[in-house]
Amino acid sequence: MTDATSFPSMRTLNPSEHSPQDNYKLLVGAVVPRPIAFVSTVDAKGVRNLAPFSFFTVASANPPVVCFCPMVRPSGARNLPPTKDTLRNIIDTREFVLNIVSEEFGDKMNATSADLPPDVDEFEVSGLTPVPSELITPPRVGESAVQMECRLEQVVHVSTEPLGGSLVLGQVLRFHIRESILNNFRIDPDQLHAIGRMAGATYCRTRERFEMERPK
Repeated sequence: MTDATSFPSMRTLNPSEHSPQDNYKLLVGAVVPRPIAFVSTVDAKGVRNLAPFSFFTVASANPPVVCFCPMVRPSGARNLPPTKDTLRNIIDTREFVLNIVSEEFGDKMNATSADLPPDVDEFEVSGLTPVPSELITPPRVGESAVQMECRLEQVVHVSTEPLGGSLVLGQVLRFHIRESILNNFRIDPDQLHAIGRMAGATYCRTRERFEMERPK
């Protein structure tokens, strides 16, 4: 057994002794790479919204449920409300589309991450194509190779403080997957070209991969 003293020295940090901004830096630097939930919604008046979220994963396969976490804006961020438009729209309408981001339109995805007023349509800002959904009102992103129409299951408000967050769980009602990347329910990563989020302005590609068989 390896002796603990043979490992590199560690620095121990108590989150309560540091600012939320510094804790955020630690989290987004350590939890990498993170997939990107590109979420399209509409508000009660029908205004479309499109925004990326990198606190995102799968919660269940039976039924299929995805989850992502909109964060509370920092205090006084461009005089915008603390709750992001996406979260407010989902609570009001109980619907959203989760679109997977590929390299080919990463720059347009990034354009939607700006803090814009609620009456601004990010589809128009980014130049991305809204495509009608089958069962819900929010449109899908035509450029995305994988789109999921979702109905809200529940929202767990973890913290309402600046840089706090809410866990949004949505059941997938429809998968829309580009036929060229799908084979017997397997999605070809070499054609999906998904990108992931690192810390700060850094992203990563998913082209380099390796395999490890699970022990039996």
